[in-house]
Amino acid sequence: MVELKRALDAKGHCLLEMPTGTGKTITLLSLITSYQFSDPTVGKLIYCTRTVHEMEKVLAELRLLNDYQQKELGSTAKILALGLSSRKNLCINEKIRSANSRESVDAGCRKLTASWVRAVAVDNPHIETCPFFENYDKQGAEAILPPGVYTLQELRSFGKSKGWCPYFLARHMIQFANIVIYNYQYLLDPKVAGIISREMQRECIVVFDEAHNIDNVCIEALSVNIREQTLAGATRNITKMTEIVEKFKASDANRLRAEYNRLVEGLAQRSDLPISDTWIANPLLPDDIVKEAVPGNIRRAEHFLSVLRRLVQYLKIRLRTEDVETEGLVPFVANINTQAGIDQKMLKFCYDRLHSLLVTLEITDTDEFLHIQTVCDFATLIGTYNHGFSIIIEPFDERMPDVPDPILQLSCLDASLAIKPVFQRFQSVIITSGTLSPIDLYPRLLNFNPVISQTFTMSLTRDCLCPMVLTRGSDHLPLSTKFDMRSDPGVVRNYGRLLLEMVAVVPDGVVCFFVSYSYMDGIINSWNEMGILKDIMQHKLVFIETQDVVETTLALDNYRRACDCGRGAVFFSVARGKVAEGIDFDRHYGRLVIMIGVPFQYTLSRILRARLDYLRETFQIKEGDFLTFDAVRQAAQCVGRVIRSKADYGMMIFADKRYSRHDKRSKLPGWILSHLGDAHLNLSTDMALHIAREFLRRMAQPYDKAGSGSKKTLLSQEDLEKMEGKTDIF
Repeated sequence: MVELKRALDAKGHCLLEMPTGTGKTITLLSLITSYQFSDPTVGKLIYCTRTVHEMEKVLAELRLLNDYQQKELGSTAKILALGLSSRKNLCINEKIRSANSRESVDAGCRKLTASWVRAVAVDNPHIETCPFFENYDKQGAEAILPPGVYTLQELRSFGKSKGWCPYFLARHMIQFANIVIYNYQYLLDPKVAGIISREMQRECIVVFDEAHNIDNVCIEALSVNIREQTLAGATRNITKMTEIVEKFKASDANRLRAEYNRLVEGLAQRSDLPISDTWIANPLLPDDIVKEAVPGNIRRAEHFLSVLRRLVQYLKIRLRTEDVETEGLVPFVANINTQAGIDQKMLKFCYDRLHSLLVTLEITDTDEFLHIQTVCDFATLIGTYNHGFSIIIEPFDERMPDVPDPILQLSCLDASLAIKPVFQRFQSVIITSGTLSPIDLYPRLLNFNPVISQTFTMSLTRDCLCPMVLTRGSDHLPLSTKFDMRSDPGVVRNYGRLLLEMVAVVPDGVVCFFVSYSYMDGIINSWNEMGILKDIMQHKLVFIETQDVVETTLALDNYRRACDCGRGAVFFSVARGKVAEGIDFDRHYGRLVIMIGVPFQYTLSRILRARLDYLRETFQIKEGDFLTFDAVRQAAQCVGRVIRSKADYGMMIFADKRYSRHDKRSKLPGWILSHLGDAHLNLSTDMALHIAREFLRRMAQPYDKAGSGSKKTLLSQEDLEKMEGKTDIF
C-alpha cells in the first residue's frame, strides 16, 4: 500500500508485482477508494480485467469492501460502481440475446434501435423495436442507477425491474460512476475505446490487473489478419452496398446528395449521431485521426465502392503467392498505388468513408458487414502508419505445409503504440500482476517511465509454498522438452514416471501443464502405449483440456467433482491456454502443479521473428532475453494457479533441466524465488518425491491462520495502531 500511495501522490504510473492469491485486488481497491474519499479532486477508478469472470470477482470484493466502508464512515462512503461488458452479456431482450455470437447480438440490437428504424416505427406499428431501449430513451436524463455496486447480473435485474435496457443504461452511467470495471480492450483497442472511454477525464486512476501479458494485448489491438474468406465476404458486402446505392439513386437521391455535401464540407462523420447508431470507432490511435476533409475521389458512394473493389482485388492477387513474403508498410502502400491506383490518402480515409456510407444506407446487419470493415481497418492502418508494423503473407501454416491456408497479416510489432494514449491521457496508470518478473523489461516494452517499480514477496504464517526444479529422472537421465530431446523414449518415460510417483503421494487435485497441444497429445499417446496412463488412473481420474471451450468446461467441472468426492484427479493442460490464464486451482483442487518443459513461443513464426528484430533495433532488447522472459512468465503464470490464499498450500515442480540455469530461474517472480532454496534445485524424481512427502506432512499439522510474532499476517485494530505509532505514511 505504501508504494501504491507514493505513486498516486506523485501522479505517476507504477508497476507492482504482488504475489498471486494474497489479496492483491482488495488491497488495490481499499487504498484507491480511500484515496478518493480523502481527495475529492481524484477522478474515477477504471479497473481493467481480462475476462468477465475476473470482473465479477472484483465486483464481489468491492461490494464487501464498500459495505464495511459504509458501516465505518456512514453515507459519505456511498459509491456507484458498475461492470460494463458487451451487449451479449447485458441484453435482456430474449429474442436478441439468444443469438450465438457477440456480433449477432450487436446486429440484432442495431436492427431494433437504429434511429431510422425507430423513426419509421412511429408511423408503422408493425415495425419491431426494442421495448427496453424505448423505455430507457423516454426517461432521458431521469434514467439513472442509485448508488451501489452492480454486477452484470444485477444490472440485468435492475433493467428488467424498470423495463430499461441495461447495456445503454450502463454506458450512460459510466460518466457518473466512481468506479468502472471493464475489459482491457475498452481502453487499449481504439475501435472500442473511441466509443466507450472517450469521456474519461485525466484525473482518473487506471488499474490493469493480471497484466503480465499486456504487451500481447496491445499488439493484438492494432493487428489485422485477412484470409481468402475475408475477401470473399468483402466482395459480397461491396456487391450488396452497390445494389442499395442504385436503389437509393432511383428512390431517394437526396440522401446520397446530402452525404456528399457533408463530405465536401469536411465532415467525415456526423457529430449528431445518436448513441445507438455508433457501433464502432476509428481503428487509429486518437492523436493519429485526421481532422481534414475526405478526398474528393471517394466522396461519391459509387466511386468509393469502386476503390474498395480494386483494393479487394489487389489483396486477392497478393494472397495467391506461393512463397512467404515480408514487406514494410511504405513499399506495400506504394505497390497498391502502382497496381490498383489507390493512394495513401484514400487508404487513410477508408474507415471514415465506410462508416458514413453504412449510416447513409441505413444498414443494420452489421454482423454481415464485418468482412468489409476488416478490410477498411487494414487500409486505414497502413495508410496512416509507417513504422512499428510489418506485412507478412504466408501461403500456408508452417506446421501444416500440405494444407493451403493463405493469410495476409498486418502485424503490430510495437506494444507501446496502443498503450501510449492511456499513459498520456491519465495521470496514474497502475500495472499489476503476480508475474511481472523481470520487472525492468516492461518499461522498455511499453516505452514509459514508472515512478514506482516494485516486486513484493509473500507474508505467510507458514511456508505453504514448495517450488522445486527437477532436472533428471530416477535413472538420472536429463529431463527437457528441447526439440532434440522431447521425443526421446527415455525422456517421455521419465516424465510419465514423475507424474505416476507424484499422484501416488499427493492427495486430491494435480495439474500438469505442457508446452503445446501437439506435445501434450504426443506424450499422452506415448504414456498410453507404455501403460503409464493406466497406472496413473489407478490413483486418480484423468481429464484433458482441448481447444474446444465447451469440452474443456465440462472436463473442469468433472475434475472438481472428482476432487470434491475424494477420488482425486489429474488435469492435463497447456501453457498459454484458457485454463493457464484464467482458472484457479485453489485448496484441494490444486495441491501440485507440474510444468513440463519451458513454454517458449513457436520460434519459427514469421510474426515473432519480425517482432524480435524490431525489439532489438528499437529498444535494444536481445532476442534471447525476450524469449526467455516470455517463456518464464508463462511458466510462472501456470504454477501460480496452485495457491490462491494465505491459508492455501501447494507444490510447484519445474520439470526441465533448463530451469536450473541462472538466466531462466532468475526471471521467476520474487515470491517464488524466496521459497526456492538450494536444496530444491537440480533434483531427481526420487529427491522430489522425498521433499513432497515431507512438505505434505508439515502442511497436515494444525496452525494459526492469523500467525503470531514476526509472522503475524492478520492484523487487529491494536496492531494497526502500533504500526501507525512507528511510521506515519498517510
